[in-house]
Amino acid sequence: MENFIKTVAPNIWAYRTRFIQSLLDTWSLFLIPGIISFILGIFFGVVLTITKKGGIKQNTVIFRIIDTIINIFRAIPFVILLIFLIPFTRLIVGTAIGVRGAVIPLIFGTVPFFSRQVETALANVSPGKIEAARAMGSGIFGLIFRVYLHEAVPELARVTTITAISLVGLTTMAGAVGAGGIGSFAINYGQGQGHPDIVNVCVVVLLVAVCIIQAIGSFVAKKTTNRTFIHKIYKKDNI
Repeated sequence: MENFIKTVAPNIWAYRTRFIQSLLDTWSLFLIPGIISFILGIFFGVVLTITKKGGIKQNTVIFRIIDTIINIFRAIPFVILLIFLIPFTRLIVGTAIGVRGAVIPLIFGTVPFFSRQVETALANVSPGKIEAARAMGSGIFGLIFRVYLHEAVPELARVTTITAISLVGLTTMAGAVGAGGIGSFAINYGQGQGHPDIVNVCVVVLLVAVCIIQAIGSFVAKKTTNRTFIHKIYKKDNI
């Protein structure tokens, strides 16, 4: 393997320590903002769904505030958002560069997008099922967890996959402006020093990462579409 790498990508081998570190940085840039964005995106998506006109907890004021904030941040290109959030990022984490400095902008760049995706997924839940659950006495939280989120699992798996792949692209873009990771490594050691093998390997790594994410997302969506997987989970919980 060592001889193969030296032959195919000699500069990757020469900078292997930095390459491995860039992989770890990219993983951190993906995992930390990804988990936080997933939680916040689900929350805001649900709030938008239940507070909209005709929602189960209609509240025009709350809906308009969240809707406007999401629209504003979605309209800002991510590179500009990175710069715009520098003072806020320094206030929160103490720095605006490196992995720590990129977490906050990545969250702000991902949450609005994912919130809209979640809102769309929940909008496809059958109104008849919602009304049936209400008729049987389900409260707000019952409707949210047992109807909206339960019925939208396959679609939520698909939109989560889309968002995760988008986040991979954002981490690379953040790396290009000093956040570290694959993007920074490809530009500084690949393009900057004229090593095309480094750029090629970075592209392959990102391609493999995206394919893995897509495969996992498609698998989960397929397994949950017929509801069998979900019913088994609920059966175990009841036991």
